[in-house]
Amino acid sequence: MSEPFWETTSLEDMNEQQWEALCDGCGKCCLHKFIDDDEAEEAAPTSHINANEHVHFTNIACSLLNTKTCSCSQYFQRTQLVPDCVKLTKENLKDIFFMPPSCSYRRLHEGRGLPSWHPLLNRGKKTAMHKSGMSIRGKTVFETDVNLEEFEEYIAIWPLEDID
Repeated sequence: MSEPFWETTSLEDMNEQQWEALCDGCGKCCLHKFIDDDEAEEAAPTSHINANEHVHFTNIACSLLNTKTCSCSQYFQRTQLVPDCVKLTKENLKDIFFMPPSCSYRRLHEGRGLPSWHPLLNRGKKTAMHKSGMSIRGKTVFETDVNLEEFEEYIAIWPLEDID
């Protein structure tokens, strides 16, 4: 049996199929986030590591997110339909401070490996991820159901949790 591709191939050298397979499908990247400008000014200007401390996640989900499957309903058109949607690529991987610590791309980029609940380690199933509370399932409201001017009321800590 050969080693899993994510242990033998760098993120930069992965083909498109490998890259896409790394996504755990948690849906956290589809939550509205904001950077506190006051806090960001106090952070080291060139430090992306400290920047995560100033990214605030909310439980407000993009209207394209299917909150049962935790996947985008318009995945291939998402960046055209939602101009603020950030497509994670090999080129912008160095700027992933806005991704949650549990993000598979971020974990591999930081040398932490995949968590035990990742679908690639569970026969392609998301069950372990949902059971461990690492997905957005049952934790969100849609952007169309809230006043985005009051986003501070929806700040959530759970997207920053990272287990195993």
